Amino acid sequence: MPTILADTFQSALSRLTGQEQKAAKITAFDLQSDPDRPGMSFHRIEASKDANFWSVRVDRDIRIVVHKLGASLALVYVGHHDDAYRWAERRRMEVHPTTGALQIVEVRERVVEIAAPVQGDLFVSKSGSEPPVHLFAGLDRAALLTIGVPEDWTTDVLAADEDRFFALTPHLPPEAAEALLEFAATGSLPRAPAPVADPLAHPDTQRRFRVMEGADELRAALDAPFERWAIFLHPSQRGLVERDWSGPVRVVGSAGTGKTVVALHRVKHLLGGDPRGRVLLTTFSTPLAEALSTKLDLLLADRPGWRERVTVASFETGARELVALATGRQAHVADGRLLRAMVTSAARDAGVTEFSTQFLVSEWEHVIDPWRIDSVEAYGAVPRMGRKNRLGARQRERLWQVFGAVRAALAEKRLTTAAGLFDLAREAWEAAAARPFDHVVVDEAQDLGVAELRFLRAVVAERPDALFFAGDLGQRIFQQPFSWKGLGIDVRGRSTTLRVNYRTSHQIRQSADRLLPRSVRDVDGMEDERKGTVSVFEGPDPEVRIVHNVEEERRAAVVFLASLAAEGIGPEEIGVFVRSEQEMERALGVVAAAGLQAKTGTGSSGDRSGRVLVSTMHLAKGLEFRAVLVLACDEGVLPLASRVAEVADEFELDEVVMTERQLLYVALTRARERAFVSGIEPASEFLEDLTSMSSGLRSDWD
Repeated sequence: MPTILADTFQSALSRLTGQEQKAAKITAFDLQSDPDRPGMSFHRIEASKDANFWSVRVDRDIRIVVHKLGASLALVYVGHHDDAYRWAERRRMEVHPTTGALQIVEVRERVVEIAAPVQGDLFVSKSGSEPPVHLFAGLDRAALLTIGVPEDWTTDVLAADEDRFFALTPHLPPEAAEALLEFAATGSLPRAPAPVADPLAHPDTQRRFRVMEGADELRAALDAPFERWAIFLHPSQRGLVERDWSGPVRVVGSAGTGKTVVALHRVKHLLGGDPRGRVLLTTFSTPLAEALSTKLDLLLADRPGWRERVTVASFETGARELVALATGRQAHVADGRLLRAMVTSAARDAGVTEFSTQFLVSEWEHVIDPWRIDSVEAYGAVPRMGRKNRLGARQRERLWQVFGAVRAALAEKRLTTAAGLFDLAREAWEAAAARPFDHVVVDEAQDLGVAELRFLRAVVAERPDALFFAGDLGQRIFQQPFSWKGLGIDVRGRSTTLRVNYRTSHQIRQSADRLLPRSVRDVDGMEDERKGTVSVFEGPDPEVRIVHNVEEERRAAVVFLASLAAEGIGPEEIGVFVRSEQEMERALGVVAAAGLQAKTGTGSSGDRSGRVLVSTMHLAKGLEFRAVLVLACDEGVLPLASRVAEVADEFELDEVVMTERQLLYVALTRARERAFVSGIEPASEFLEDLTSMSSGLRSDWD
């Protein structure tokens, strides 16, 4: 009997305790392997409108709800006895008569009341005695059916005004709610997927249900409930994944809009289209590369041999391995402290005192090293993009005495820099007869630098669709901007913005968005428009606390952690982030005071260690938690005073402040449902933005 896994089952499973989850998984495996075995206790849920809903006993209190129809068995829910029965009594599972997609639908007559919503920033409420505006007055029932609205909910949708819309959407199938959100934001409905004969083959079905081919695949899915989006691809994203592109592609969108899932499914699509093709899936850090590898393992679990054709590595790790492969030797990279000492020593020896150490280090890091400048002539020709300090020929000659000496010192010690490592790999593979990869897929592409981008272009085959980038300029925290087009990577006409946020609640997203401008424009003039992004679910407002001292912060955070436990949010579903290592003890003290255990450093979403992850903001990327605490957002900590003190000019100061804002944005948007942010008064200037009561984003960024 085929076993079908619904995402509603995974969501419900994640809310159980560890022991309850273990028992439920064992029963699920038994159902898949032999549903007719003696001892399997099936009971029809008589009060349900759907006669095919049955309960299966896990233990004295836990029940799995299954849907039995013909030769199929679908795992649709799991919970405590009364909760499981109430869930089934309010729902039915059916094929939508117009779209042909399989849906789990709330029975309208069982929903007694739809409460008034929380006001958000998507709509502007009408004042005075004006009659309510029906948001979907321009649509009819036939149009609603084409996007998957159940027939018994069409009347509610057509009557919905601004005050009822957000309260209505949780009761609708996700594809219907998201299409209505898009219509409310843009005035047009998305194109419906083409009809298919098999309901299980419909794109809307495949984002919620998956046929399990064996126990290993079921185990992988059930062990990673936070990863389920890597299985269920949203139909609006499928076109980006499967399209034959005519050149480099860029997919952008704010945090939580599914850029990573698009990148992962693009890898899967490329592997399926070329049985011998090799793919590099890469990102800026080793922890994030490890997280991508785990998700890719899950995604390719049912495709034997495919995973072996993918290399998953950080930019630097990938470059190291390819240099070793091409040359047979390891590259040795100088660290930042040594480079700073070399710059200081070279300036002293050359008698260059008219430029500060901060300026010299900045010029090396942002101009000389990434552009691989090797002569004073090349220094005179390189564009110093955005830098306020204009340099004449004589000044560049003086400065080259310093930078030329640094290059010589590195060569003498047989050392290179990170940018030099990428350049070594580029030179080796540009001259090779064949490139090591047919495709390169990049996640968090906003943190690519000049040297990294040149390197990636050199290690991939010469084909139009060889490069696929996913990222968000609003999350750029490492690199200064530069022209991609100037390096031969032109994504104009092949850049798409994702606007539906599946991960983060409306309230958390709305607060986090206030940290950033409405749009971010890159050097090539392409604009990432953040306005119009919508979240698909509601939640409480983030709790922002400005306190008098560390002890008061600890007490407030402990109360917040206790509230999470009362809501059934486990320790492993909580992330705690601070700006730097200097604030780690403060965060660990909070976790200890709450009676919880902590794990530090890097982590992964869906970890079952029973411990709270405590880490720095820089390591937050790629992670996801039901709840997040961002602590120690004090004045002088965010933005970090030492970074501000080292800036070389006004341009770099603006960059530092912006990337510090983006760090807080990244940390905050790791949260799905609950968020807590704190700082000691006067606290970080950024907290004022989070607590702003004005609708939308900051007006001074418009």
